[in-house]
Amino acid sequence: VQLFDWGWDSHGTSKSGSVDWGLHQKCLETDRAISALLIDLEQRGLLDETLVVWGGEFGRTPMQENREGKTQDYFGRDHHTDAFTMWLAGGGIKPGFSFGETDELGYATVNGKTSIYDLQATILHCLGFNHEEFTYPFQGRNFRLTDVYGKVIKPILA
Repeated sequence: VQLFDWGWDSHGTSKSGSVDWGLHQKCLETDRAISALLIDLEQRGLLDETLVVWGGEFGRTPMQENREGKTQDYFGRDHHTDAFTMWLAGGGIKPGFSFGETDELGYATVNGKTSIYDLQATILHCLGFNHEEFTYPFQGRNFRLTDVYGKVIKPILA
């Protein structure tokens, strides 16, 4: 099952697109719902066999964004792919564990840097697939979701 929630683009171009107000509202909308999902799965004995992955395709810069050099009315941050957070729960993941570390600004990864290929390898591993054998055909040849680079992130496994 995949769930999608829009409206996380917090460049600061409007109140709803700001980090200080808009992001707070998005967190209020999702915090209780995701907590309830995890509690329900655990109470029903399903969390161990269900992998929950929460994240997006990038994070936000640690500094305020100034579009076109203008001071904005609302606080915003730009896209940032070099250091951001995702979380996984259940399905073979070690509970209450953090992996990776950024510099003091939250700008660059200094420890535990991973790639999307590593994330995909780890997800496939938790689902019982060998990511090196799991392929899909495209234009006459087989490809791997993890390319040749993906490695299972073993420290986060239960």
